[in-house]
Amino acid sequence: MMLLVNELLQDKDTKDTLRILWIDDGNVIAYLIDIHDDKSLPFKRSVAELIDEIIQEQLIKIKEDPFLFLRKAEESEKNIEMRDKAWAVVGNIVNEEPAIYEKNKRAEHIRNAMNEYNVSYPTVRKYLRKYWQRGKTPNALLPDYHKSGGKGKEKKASSKKRGRPRKQDTSGINIDDQTKKIFRVALEKYYLTTKKNKLTDAYKMMVREFYAKDYYYENGVSKVILEDEDKIPTIVQFRYWYSKEYTVQESMVARQGRKKYEKDFRAVLGSSTTETTGPGSRYQIDATVADVYLISRYNSDWIIGRPVVYLVIDVFSRMVVGMYIGLEGPSWTGAMMALANVVTDKQVFSREFGIDIPKSSWPCENLPDVLLADRGEFEGFHVERLISAFNLHVENAAPYRADWKGIVEKQFDTIQRKVKPFLPGYVEKDFRERGARDYRLDAKLTLEQFTQLIIKQVIYYNTKHYLKDYLREEDMIRDEVKPTPLELWNWGIQNRSGKLRYFPEKTVKMHLLPQSQATVTFKGIKLKNMLYSCEQAIKESWFPTARQKGSWKVSVCYDPRDMSTIYLLDSDGEPCHLLDYQKRYANRTLDEINYLLEHEKKMHKQAEHGQLQKEIDFFSEVDEIVKPAVKHANEHQSKDISKAEKTRSIKGHRKAEREKRQEEILKLGDEQPNKKNAEVLPFDQSDDEEKYARPSIKEFLRRRKGQKEDE
Repeated sequence: MMLLVNELLQDKDTKDTLRILWIDDGNVIAYLIDIHDDKSLPFKRSVAELIDEIIQEQLIKIKEDPFLFLRKAEESEKNIEMRDKAWAVVGNIVNEEPAIYEKNKRAEHIRNAMNEYNVSYPTVRKYLRKYWQRGKTPNALLPDYHKSGGKGKEKKASSKKRGRPRKQDTSGINIDDQTKKIFRVALEKYYLTTKKNKLTDAYKMMVREFYAKDYYYENGVSKVILEDEDKIPTIVQFRYWYSKEYTVQESMVARQGRKKYEKDFRAVLGSSTTETTGPGSRYQIDATVADVYLISRYNSDWIIGRPVVYLVIDVFSRMVVGMYIGLEGPSWTGAMMALANVVTDKQVFSREFGIDIPKSSWPCENLPDVLLADRGEFEGFHVERLISAFNLHVENAAPYRADWKGIVEKQFDTIQRKVKPFLPGYVEKDFRERGARDYRLDAKLTLEQFTQLIIKQVIYYNTKHYLKDYLREEDMIRDEVKPTPLELWNWGIQNRSGKLRYFPEKTVKMHLLPQSQATVTFKGIKLKNMLYSCEQAIKESWFPTARQKGSWKVSVCYDPRDMSTIYLLDSDGEPCHLLDYQKRYANRTLDEINYLLEHEKKMHKQAEHGQLQKEIDFFSEVDEIVKPAVKHANEHQSKDISKAEKTRSIKGHRKAEREKRQEEILKLGDEQPNKKNAEVLPFDQSDDEEKYARPSIKEFLRRRKGQKEDE
């Protein structure tokens, strides 16, 4: 049995819920904390004892984590400021594992943080406890303002001095908007520069420039007379607002320069393998365009291009722990789908593509401690969301240093080389040379079929591929561990665990799946021209409301590999399913659906042009009939008959025209040979009214009376 960092264990008797904070490399000692006790601190337990208690069902593994819910931290700048301030205080010391869990060492780290950030001992300890109890992520330090009143209202200070009262008689000043503006100017002018001034020096220069009430000369030197003490902000206030306004990254870039920052804080030094201690120590992720052309599942004549393959590989064991195959170029979406696959049950994932495997052949469902990736996909806002949600350390390879991700890039060649002989549409090296075959015309596989091939190849690689260049350590040699990814992984789990990190699959996917804004309409929940419905929408009458009051937006996430279902972010991921008449999109990837919609749009555009041509031709044909008719009528219509006379005789003329047409029909019947004329029943035409008209009430009663008299 394996224990994972961040797993929850509940005591059967006391109902206490414990979180695993750390496990040593030898899988002997673990540190835990009670997640609901406001005074709890980390304590040490034997891993063997914990496993025994789990086997005896004294401890029960809990899957649902009450603190790993989806928080929209980006919606509130205040929350982000509070989180970042707390993270600045404890962000470095929490990595001092396991020393930070021991009382004496922890006290030393707390005192250092107090002196550096001017905070109290209880404050640092509160930050640490909150971080440990709520999942060991920066988002664990978000304030609980969502539980308080006055949400979104800014609290204004009165004229009374804020903060802790001073021991001296002077009252000091409050920091208003004008003072903040002075702080910003002083910091950017005297501190956030490559001159590397001290913060105290920047404060003194600010006071000299902005808080002088007079000047005087001494020995020809201009000197200043400062304002009274109670009119000048203190160095503590200056330091506080600096830490509040500027992040560590902004400060470091400004003071050290962008190049030095990238060099010292983004670089990955040494070889990948030597920096790992076991499974999960470091994953590498990369993407490549596969050397094969594919066709669409909708139409075999549609060539949809070459797919993009994402692989995530554990550096320690070389195990492929996640994958994703799509049509979008290397992007954040593709990378996030690969990471979502990392925590997916691979047995369930393989079964979705018709492949049955035992769980033991691909036992990878956890996030790593460190992820090494390309700069393109893992820079900017998105990666900040990833770091804040899971405290995943993301390292970006420097430009032109692809060799830093050599392990994952090497496996692309290994996997593609195995399936190459079986792939129609495979692109050879002579592609695009004069006289070379156009391999695009050989495309025969769909995206789903190609994914099936790669899954089978990954399973073969994980279980059978012999890593001849893998340098086994002494204890591996002693245990006769065969250098195949699966055996190295299993051996590492037993002997080098502690770096793999557990998060519920649903929580990870809610953060990593692509997010978008869907529209609630009276026809359904509309996303990318597809319509969905869900239980909540039916219960709360969303669709009738949208018809009466208009549509509105809802936040959703979706799996681009299968658009049959989307998930409501504001409703804890409630699934929404395609409507019945939208089933042509079921079990299709977003790329396939987009290709279909683009093709239909193109067909519609072509049809529009053809229809326009037909309509123009119809107008010409109408003119050929109407113009001669108008000319003939104008020539033969009498000018002496009044308008009243013309309109008065409509019924009579209509009757005559009808009789004339009847005679013409009978003549046509007489001209047909070997056919007897049908018997014609005479109509009662004694009255001018048309007999097929609906009778009035009086007429209906008269007829009824006549029928009774006849009886």
